Amino acid sequence: MESVWSYFTDPVLRAPTLGCMLMCLSAALIGVITYLRKESLLGESLSHASYPGVILGAIFATALTESGHESLWISCLSLFGAFIFALLGYYCIYILESRYKIRADSALCFILSIFFGLGILLASYVQFTYSALYKQSLSYLYGQAATMGDRHILLYGILSLFVVTMIFMFYKELKVLTFDREYAESIGIRVHLVDAAVLFFLSLSIVVGIRSVGVVLMSAMLIAPAAAARQYTSRLSYMLVLAAIFGIISGFLGNFLSVELMSYFHQNSPAERFSLPTGPMIVMVASCICIFALFFAPERGLFNRLARIAYFRSKCLRENLLKTMWRQSEGKGLTLGEIGHYQSMSRTYLFLLVSWLGYQGWVRRDGANYSLTVEGAHRAKHIVRLHRLWEVYLCDYLGVQAERVHKSAEEIEHILTPELEQQLTALLKDPKVDPHRQPIPPFEGGL
Repeated sequence: MESVWSYFTDPVLRAPTLGCMLMCLSAALIGVITYLRKESLLGESLSHASYPGVILGAIFATALTESGHESLWISCLSLFGAFIFALLGYYCIYILESRYKIRADSALCFILSIFFGLGILLASYVQFTYSALYKQSLSYLYGQAATMGDRHILLYGILSLFVVTMIFMFYKELKVLTFDREYAESIGIRVHLVDAAVLFFLSLSIVVGIRSVGVVLMSAMLIAPAAAARQYTSRLSYMLVLAAIFGIISGFLGNFLSVELMSYFHQNSPAERFSLPTGPMIVMVASCICIFALFFAPERGLFNRLARIAYFRSKCLRENLLKTMWRQSEGKGLTLGEIGHYQSMSRTYLFLLVSWLGYQGWVRRDGANYSLTVEGAHRAKHIVRLHRLWEVYLCDYLGVQAERVHKSAEEIEHILTPELEQQLTALLKDPKVDPHRQPIPPFEGGL
């Protein structure tokens, strides 16, 4: 197993590792903008549209130099051709949408298929006329980070630095334009100039990335780090930083796992030919980071949201149980069956909820009977007070009929804060009865 440091010093491993990390950094930053602008499919379309430019640039470079198919001339002109065709693809999409009124998704898919088909056609021609060049064209189609050299580090470093610099130069304009386009126009921001800059960044990021992960997978590196970062924050600055970190981690781990796993499988199964290309591994790592964020992010993660929903529902049921016991006990205990008569839940779940109330010190058990403690009765009366205060508010201030306020009060009573309770009490002048002539328990300090 190679040491982690060797991936930054070894002559063979250094270029793929640093090159991919730079690529993922620039792609993640511009991916945040496209993600927030709801233009994720645009990156997919432009990455495929760039492929004919790769082939034409390589053909043109071959005509100018005879230094070999891996020459810097071929790399530079292939990337330049990809950049030009990405811009051309966007222009065609714009024409289809603005002049011919074709829907955005249809225009994007149409240009993607047309340009990518043209690229495949040119690659087929190159296969028989420039056989050595054909192999290089496939490296841009599927990605071939392992063959990158130190010159690619310099090239991708310059391109990535340019992307990062321009992102921060236009940060304020991008922030306003991304979230409120009309406001940006009203304060004099040159919207079309910023849009052109975003397109320029996007095309440049695609150009940087297709050598590492390929045309087919490039859109994943634009979206996955941005989508993962969005789960952790709602601030654009933090989102950019997190997306950049996730992108850099994806670039490094993709290379690391590609090398280490292939080495492991080769040692343990030398007869099997097993390959883990670097580009797909980078995308897989980025996808795993995104999936983890979607499930486990503190605020927006699926599991945490489900846990909060389950806890709130359980809280509502527990508070409803307290109200039921306070209303029906009349100073004596109730059996579990008597409590369950007023609640639509299984006996097992009811027992668990009552046990939890006992753990909280709100319910005590005496044989088969359950009764409220002093604290439990105080809590129950407070919930009833919130319920009836809201009913009075609906009737007196919103003009809702008395027979229609109960359901709303059943929902609101569980989320009214102490501050809202105080405001309602002052607004309603501390009412003593609700619209149904039921007494409202007095304020006892709340909980």
